[in-house]
Amino acid sequence: MASLNVYSVLVVLFLTCGVVMATKENYQIIMENNCKTKMGLPCVLEAFTSIFNTGSISNKCCGELVVLGKVCHSSLVKRTLENPVFKDLNPATIIAKSIQTWNNFLALIDSPSPST
Repeated sequence: MASLNVYSVLVVLFLTCGVVMATKENYQIIMENNCKTKMGLPCVLEAFTSIFNTGSISNKCCGELVVLGKVCHSSLVKRTLENPVFKDLNPATIIAKSIQTWNNFLALIDSPSPST
């Protein structure tokens, strides 16, 4: 019985350390890549609304997001999900929406512009 309690404590400790490490990892990536300074506030708000709520993103902000880079984009989304304010959101749904948004932007940026 005592070994079950020790095992339970170790599992909780492992999970807690994993969450703390993930938080630190995302934070480090954001800081090392200067992710917070690569997009203007209006575009940050557009992207946030599109991923965490509903909305669309302008071509200008699409370009800024692609310049931000996938590493920064993913880390910022994951870091936002770590905030207790968003605890009721389904992380898998948000991450899937984030990936879909990223792929849509890449397709838009890579597509040839119509001739005028």
